Amino acid sequence: MKRTGDLKLIQELNRFIILDTIRQKGPISRSDIAKLNKISPTTVTSAVSELIRAGLVQEGGTGESKGGRKPILVRFVPDRHFIIAVSITNANITIAEMNLDAQVSRKEIYPVGTLTGSKLVDHISTSLETFLSYYLDLIPCIGISIITPGIVDPENGVIRYNPKLDLKDVPLKDIIQEKFHLKTIVDNDSNALVLAEKNFGDYKDHKNLIYITVGEGLGAGIYVNGSIFRGFHGGAGEFGHISIDRNGISCDCGNRGCLENYVNWPAIYSTILSAIARGKQTAISEMTQGDMNQVTIDTFIAALREGDGLAKDIMCEIADYLSTGIINLINLFNPDVIIIGGDVFYHDHSYLNRVETQIKKNGMSILTDGLKVKPSSLGGNFELVGAAAILLNEVFQFSLTT
Repeated sequence: MKRTGDLKLIQELNRFIILDTIRQKGPISRSDIAKLNKISPTTVTSAVSELIRAGLVQEGGTGESKGGRKPILVRFVPDRHFIIAVSITNANITIAEMNLDAQVSRKEIYPVGTLTGSKLVDHISTSLETFLSYYLDLIPCIGISIITPGIVDPENGVIRYNPKLDLKDVPLKDIIQEKFHLKTIVDNDSNALVLAEKNFGDYKDHKNLIYITVGEGLGAGIYVNGSIFRGFHGGAGEFGHISIDRNGISCDCGNRGCLENYVNWPAIYSTILSAIARGKQTAISEMTQGDMNQVTIDTFIAALREGDGLAKDIMCEIADYLSTGIINLINLFNPDVIIIGGDVFYHDHSYLNRVETQIKKNGMSILTDGLKVKPSSLGGNFELVGAAAILLNEVFQFSLTT
């Protein structure tokens, strides 16, 4: 005999499964939902009624008759509720209203400047306050989802460690939740992005994914057999802090020769300045009229598109460093796809071929056979889609249906 708690859990699991089925397969009939998931028609009918009352599902249209009356179809309703998605980087706080299909409805960017530590936390809070002041009614909002680089304890919503932003043991979830009285989730950005690729991107059919983000920093989200691999303290995926030279550049983390310091945007910027100081000719100088303070990632990408020699040399070097680090990940996790995203690679996918070639050349053939190296499929708002995915994971319980 099942206990009441067991029955309640089964009902909740069925509800999640039914909602995600409608989201992915709808418009769909109740009988087809039951057949697909091997759940009783009575259970499906009851769950669908609850979902309709909650405003997540609606009836509309009829299906083909199979001998009786035409079945009434149900479909997912993504626009009656919304999420506030927040992406924190070293440069900006980006906040967006997103529907339950992880599509952006409204977006604002709040520069970080030189803020770190408690001043940055205050800036996050005031930026959210400014963004939310637009709304007369927050009842349709199901919560705030925040992603950030660094080591994060998602269960308690605490940023455990981010040396670049000087954040240590910051209870951001409690701070935001207490101020705005909205459900709040905080998670690592790379973990969010790999979850988004699995559930909203082009990689739904893969079971073992690693998402690598290359931008202001370098991180990896690791998805293994249906769930994110987080590690003991939530620090799994600190890919940027794999040391590739024990006598190399000193890192904020306390180690030396960390991969991040050879491939991220600050490293690229430093290389550009050094090359120009040595007299290297580059289109970047012309684009900024010699003002090196105006050099940005967009400038670098524009130079790449023009075929600038310096920009191409730098990207080849980044691809080679990156492939060295990725081979370590392949040896540890044996994924079937490596996804590379972030600002540095988002605009130009051509160097992924170089990364893949180096991996196949230098990695263990038994582990690289059939391995794919692919670009992110989440589009220009990839960080916000990642943030939305973390909160939507609780709505749809992705891990139960993958």
